[in-house]
Parts: sequence; structure tokens; C-alpha cells
Amino acid sequence: MPTEEKIKILVVDDRPENLLAIEAVLERPELSIVTATSGNEALGLVLEHTFALILLDVQMPGMDGFEVAELMRGSEKTRHIPIIFLTAISKEETHVFAGYEKGAVDYLFKPLDPLILRSKVNVFVELFRQRKILQQRNGELSAAVAELEAVNRQIQEQQKSVIEEERLKVLLQMAGATAHELNQPLMILMGNVQLMEMDGNIPAHLAGRVSKITEAANRISDTVKKIQTLRHDEPKTYAGGKTILNLDQHVSILAIEDKDEDFTNVEQILRNHHEIALTRVKSIQDAFNRLEKGHFDLVFLDYLLPDGTGLEFLEAINRKGVETPVVVITGQGDELIASRIIQAGAYDYLPKAKVSGKALLRIISNALEKAGLKREMRMAQEKLAEMSVRDELTGMYNRRHFREALEREVSGAQRYGHVLALCMIDLDHFKRVNDTHGHLCGDRVLQEFGQLLDDSIRKYDVGCRYGGEEFAVILPDTSMDEARTLCERFRERVNEHRFTYEDLSLHITTSVGVAVLPTDGFITGSHLVDLADKALYQAKNRGRNKVVAI
Repeated sequence: MPTEEKIKILVVDDRPENLLAIEAVLERPELSIVTATSGNEALGLVLEHTFALILLDVQMPGMDGFEVAELMRGSEKTRHIPIIFLTAISKEETHVFAGYEKGAVDYLFKPLDPLILRSKVNVFVELFRQRKILQQRNGELSAAVAELEAVNRQIQEQQKSVIEEERLKVLLQMAGATAHELNQPLMILMGNVQLMEMDGNIPAHLAGRVSKITEAANRISDTVKKIQTLRHDEPKTYAGGKTILNLDQHVSILAIEDKDEDFTNVEQILRNHHEIALTRVKSIQDAFNRLEKGHFDLVFLDYLLPDGTGLEFLEAINRKGVETPVVVITGQGDELIASRIIQAGAYDYLPKAKVSGKALLRIISNALEKAGLKREMRMAQEKLAEMSVRDELTGMYNRRHFREALEREVSGAQRYGHVLALCMIDLDHFKRVNDTHGHLCGDRVLQEFGQLLDDSIRKYDVGCRYGGEEFAVILPDTSMDEARTLCERFRERVNEHRFTYEDLSLHITTSVGVAVLPTDGFITGSHLVDLADKALYQAKNRGRNKVVAI
């Protein structure tokens, strides 16, 4: 693992031989042991690093362990770091209690027992690891919730806009006045007022009233102009930049109607609406044949047909996954049938006795509107699902998906006796890139590296960003030799590649650890990761820019 990804432990002791002994006992690939020989040095280090645990000698010159612990407890950044005191001076209860009062979580007495030391450290390392995992998952959940809330707010605003538009249309219909009907008497009124003003014979006591009439008429005229430009089929923008289909665009409708008279009635009503194309079939089977061959924006469905009912048609399109909105237009007009049809997935229901121009246009507009909202909601849900398994920076799968995929592949390989390889891949000296050129440059390098990796693996391999500058690749049905060859080819490709950022050209190498699922016995995905991590650790120790397989 890279240094900053390792779990850090601070050991504070004024005697170098004690520090070396503790380092030797605690040495593990996933741990980074940081040492300090004085209290002042320790206080500086805790401000620069995040430590899972501090092993603190009590008796030190200058500032003893109790004073260091007390100062740490006074800082918000360091007060929660667990401290284990190391002491050789006293096992008396008063001395031990004094340490606990300063913030110690435990005591170890010198000379240290290696087994006890490792055991106690492992407890706090695991606690730190679980806390980090919890923080990461909370962050991912918060981000997903925020995204969902934003999408929901947008959809709510869209729905409010649609409702307000429909309210205005209904108000106009209830008033029984179209823009043209309002405009005619308005022009007559304004024309007569202008004639009176031209005559110049308006009595002084009426001049003010005429002026107010003119002002009101002009306001009405402005409102009429707005009404004339207000179209009920105006497109609305939704998530992803999409718009609802409107009746000015071509709308293709499939009418499933076996009665000639009823179809002719609908056809005549829509005849003057040239943007609407109406296609007729007489049976459910013919309808499915047409739906398979071409695209339709809407389906008009009769309830009783020669080869089934409207309910059977709705159940069939649900099974087939057809998303074309369906409106039922039928003579079977009781409320029970209407309720069952809507529950089965119909977008709307209209008795044939109530079919009219306004009713048909309203039902077409509403059905297309609902279908658009449904599509946008599905897109939002798919986006959230994608976010939960993809790394935002590189676009590769994230660690969550990696864990699930690895356990699935390990289980399948063990069940069917297949080979399985795992590669842990790390950018060498990546910290220098961030420290020297900044994190934006580091992000750009990670993006290029991820693209190189994605281009270098097979379609059925699973490439992931494991964390920081570490990546992982699951190689199904791949032997050790095949995995080593693939990784060596990738290592050479990275070595020859020049990473660019603005006017910079960077040469970066990579180290790779490869492990293969053992054929004798069953292990978990976590165990396989540990094996690959050990191989990566060896590649780092051998000088980096190497592939090591174990």
C-alpha cells in the first residue's frame, strides 16, 4: 500500500534502541510506524499526520509522557487519538490512575511482551480501520442522498410548472374566451376611444375617465398578446437536458380498435392536426407486431378486442418491458374497469361517449408529459446507481464494486475450479507529484493512469480504483504466467508514457503485485487481496517499477 494509505502508529521514546525494537515487533505491510524521541517532536507530528494509535513513553527528559498526553487532550485535532503509555518506573495504582486521568486508554509495562504489544495494537488498528470505512460510507451515502434530493427538487419544480400551465388553460376554458374572442371587442373599445379623442369634444370632467379606460384597455391588450403566445405544448427542460415531446413535433400513435366507426370518429377529430400520425390495427397480436417493427409515442387501446382485453394487453407489455404509454379509449365505461386499467399501468382512461377534440388533445398531452417524467426519473435512478459503483475522478469502478465483484469471482472460481488472478497496482512516488506540482496535477495523472489501465485490460476483466493512487484488477480465468505477462506489458506501457499537465511532461512508473487464487483449499477475497498486497510490497522494496508475483 502507498505510505499515506497505510495506518499510521506513532511511537514516542527517548531511547533509539526501544524504538527499533518496537518497530521490529509491529512491522506489517499495512502499518506505517512513525517515531519520535521527545515530547515536542511528538506534538509536532500529531499535527501533521493522522494516527490510529500513540505508544507513549512516560519517563522522558524535558517533557514526560503525562505532559504530552495532557497537551494532546487540550487540542480538538488530537484529543481523540488513543494513547497507550509505556512505562518501566511504577506499577502502583496511584501512578496508573494518574496516567488514565491524563487520557491513556491502556498501560504496557517494560520490558514489553511482543505478543501482548501486537495484540493491543491490533485492537486499535482494527477500530481505526472500521472508523475510516464508516466515514467513507457515510460520505458516499451523503453524496448520494444530496444528488437524489437535487433531482427530486428539480422534478418537483417541473411538475409545478406543468400544473400551473394546466391551471391557466383550464381558467381560459372556464372563462369561455379565447385570445381571438377577447381581442375583437377590445379593438372596438379602443377604436371608439380614439375617435372620441380625435373629435376633441370630450368634456373636461370625462377626460380623466377616458384616460383610465385607455390605460386599462392597453393593459388588457398586453395580456391578450401574452395569451396568444402562450402554448400549452411548450417544451419543458428536464434532468439531462431532455425535453417533453410536444404536439408541434411529430407524434406517432398506434390505435388498437376493431370497430370501424369508432376509429373513424377519432381519425376525423385528429385529421386537422398534421403533426399527429395515426396508425390502426384491429387486434392485440397485430399491435405487438407493429410495436416490434416501429416506434410509437402513444397507444390508444380499446378494452374489448377479438383476441383479448385491454387488461391482458397491459399485462403483456409489462412482461415484455415495453415502455410506450397507453391510453384506454373504450365503450366499457364503468368505474371498476377504469380502476383496474389504471392499476395495470394505463396512463389514462376515456369513455368513447366523451371523446372530443379537446379531450383527445388533453389526454395525448398528459400521457406524453407523464411518460417524459417517468423516463427522467428512471435516468436519475440509473445515474445514482452508476454513482454508487464508479470512482468520480477516473470513471473506473470504485472500491465498493471491487469488493462485491471479487467475492463473486472468488466464489465462482472455487465452485467451478477455475483459475483467478488479482493485481494490486500502485503509482511509484506519487506523493512527490502532489507535493511538487499540486493536487490538480495529481488528479490529471490519476485520470491518465486509469485510462491507460482500462485500455490495457480485457473486456471481462474488472479494473478498479482501490484508493488513493492504488488500483486493482480482477483477472478471471487467468493463470499466474498470463497475469504476470499482462502486468509486465502494462508496466512497460506506463514506463514509456509521458503524463502531461498544462506545460508539464512527467515520467511516472508503477509497481504491481500479482496473486493467484490457490487451488488447494478455500480462501476469501480479503485473503487474496492480502497476498497481492504482499507482492506489491515486495515490488516496492525491490526498487519499484517492477512486477512481483507470489
